[in-house]
Amino acid sequence: MLLVISGLLGLDVLLSRVGTDGTPSGTRQFVPPTAFDGGSVIDPREPTVRPVPPRTVALTFAEGPDPQWTPRVLDVLARNDVRATFFVTGAQAARNPGLIREIVDAGHEIGNRTLTRTDLREVGARRVQLELKSTDLALAGAAGITTTLAQPAHLTTGSLDQAAWNSLLRIGNHGHQVVVPDRDSEDWRGRGPDAVLAASTPHDDRGTVLLMHDAAGPDTVAALERLLPQLRSTGWQVDSVGAAFGLRTTTVPAGLLDRVAGSLFVGVVVASAWLADALRALLWAAAALGILRMVFVLVLAPVQRWRSRRWVPPWQISQRVGVIVPAYNEQAGIAATVRTILASDHPVEVIVVDDGSTDRTAEIVEQQFGRHQHVRLIQQRNAGKAAALNTGLAAARSELVVVVDGDTILEPDAVSRLVDHFTDPSVGAVSGNVKVGNRRTMLGRWQHIEYVIGFNLDRRVYEMLGCTPTIPGALGAFRRSAVLAVGGVSDDTLAEDTDLTMALERDGWRMAYEENAISWTEAPATAGQLWKQRYRWCYGTLQAAWKHRRSVLERGPGGRLGRLGLPYLLVFQVLLQVIAPVVDVAAFFALLSADGRTFALTWLAFLAMQLLPGIIAFRMDGERLRPLWALPLQQVAYRQLMYLVVVQSVITAVAGARLPWQKLDRRGQLTPARR
Repeated sequence: MLLVISGLLGLDVLLSRVGTDGTPSGTRQFVPPTAFDGGSVIDPREPTVRPVPPRTVALTFAEGPDPQWTPRVLDVLARNDVRATFFVTGAQAARNPGLIREIVDAGHEIGNRTLTRTDLREVGARRVQLELKSTDLALAGAAGITTTLAQPAHLTTGSLDQAAWNSLLRIGNHGHQVVVPDRDSEDWRGRGPDAVLAASTPHDDRGTVLLMHDAAGPDTVAALERLLPQLRSTGWQVDSVGAAFGLRTTTVPAGLLDRVAGSLFVGVVVASAWLADALRALLWAAAALGILRMVFVLVLAPVQRWRSRRWVPPWQISQRVGVIVPAYNEQAGIAATVRTILASDHPVEVIVVDDGSTDRTAEIVEQQFGRHQHVRLIQQRNAGKAAALNTGLAAARSELVVVVDGDTILEPDAVSRLVDHFTDPSVGAVSGNVKVGNRRTMLGRWQHIEYVIGFNLDRRVYEMLGCTPTIPGALGAFRRSAVLAVGGVSDDTLAEDTDLTMALERDGWRMAYEENAISWTEAPATAGQLWKQRYRWCYGTLQAAWKHRRSVLERGPGGRLGRLGLPYLLVFQVLLQVIAPVVDVAAFFALLSADGRTFALTWLAFLAMQLLPGIIAFRMDGERLRPLWALPLQQVAYRQLMYLVVVQSVITAVAGARLPWQKLDRRGQLTPARR
């Protein structure tokens, strides 16, 4: 799909290119002197030069057809009963086939202005053939005709030199006669109708080929309204090239093969133009959504932080809290995890559920903590994380439980800060602040930025809106009775923490976020491991969103989840990611278009604007700003990996496939980073 889009956008950029004005650049030694005497029709096959008869204006229009101004020009010509020759570019003819038919039906002539207004003096024979043949195909597809007349861009009698003459000889090889204008109305300069009229009016009785531009705008139309009656009143004849030069045939019916090929060409060009316009609109819409999210976050996140700083628990919860650690092949970090949990400043009981590990996870826990009175090891056959959590919930002796991954290190006050929120009887679960510990590599640094700017800022927004979709399994606290009331931890999805959170909200519980309950996790150290993790997260989130889709019809916390949380989640974390590849392709080709410089500056300004929420998020989390130097690189490289993960997850979800539990390889290199 991206290859097709790239091809169509590349074609649109090619057809939208604007050439430069041609000026004489070489000797005129081999150019026939009669070619400089005035407007003429040159047959390069002979070669012969035919001048315009005296007191005759061969009226030509170039660079069109234009959907706005060509119909206005046709109206003026009709009112004055004048025929003209329209030298159309292949790009514009293919984009506006209806206008080509309108020009022909009105009795005007059609000429070939090349496909892209390329200066044919600067290209070889193959490019000349491509420019002319493509335009002929566009005319065949649009109106079923081809033309014997050609007028290369940037060519007047004043710009004829040896290079130009050689290009005319190449044009003759393809059966075209070349119309060389000697008078340029310069309507494209935008100097007003009076200036156009002055430049278009002959100063003697010699015949002339007048060049005007039906895509130039209102100056052309206004000047033409005055020019035609003025010439008629002074005895001048104004006509098309064919009539002015007495040419018998200027257009011929196209063959069947050319009509079919031309129709296909017109269809592709129209599709490329439509796609370019649509994707540019999509590009700006995506940018607008990004800016809207940024403003939304920057307004709500500081308010949430201000409220959380002012909140003080009405009393201290002193009872012992069960900390459940589901573990599967966690030998690299399980000892450090249990050790930091036991170092909590709140009374805890550690319940390690070994879910059929094939490494030394259970052995390490037994050897190092087997005699500890507040550590219990439960071993079971491998049944998945959800089953391990349910086993831990069944074994817990406390109403409040904390869930910690087997590769996580806790700060000493993390548990106490989490359980403080349960003094509010409406709170069913509390999210902690999970940070990346292995952030020395570029991949780790990018994930660190994502955790701080993306996940943590979003959690603040979700809490303000009352629609938190996920209490992370890496560090989250729950009311045990509330979890059991919704049926425990479900294995319906790969994102069991998201599924459980949504179920609790639909059951009427409120979710909270505690920024000072900090844990350190070992982020994936390779791109492959990162892909595996995010693929599971994204696919599981889609499963959970679909499972709880009926929450949009509910009231209370469940209704807020359905009407606020799920749309926010799906728009900013799924939809924008799915269209991101197309947006990036559109952005790349927009840089190559005529307004590429403006777009580049806009994109750089948008990138710079992203530093603002980054700085605020890092300040809120008490992090150093130094890692933010990697933010531009994250937007260019890391983001591509993330949106490909989302695209694959969406395709998998649409296909209805089920994925197995995917365990990441841990290296045991986790140490709390200095903030």
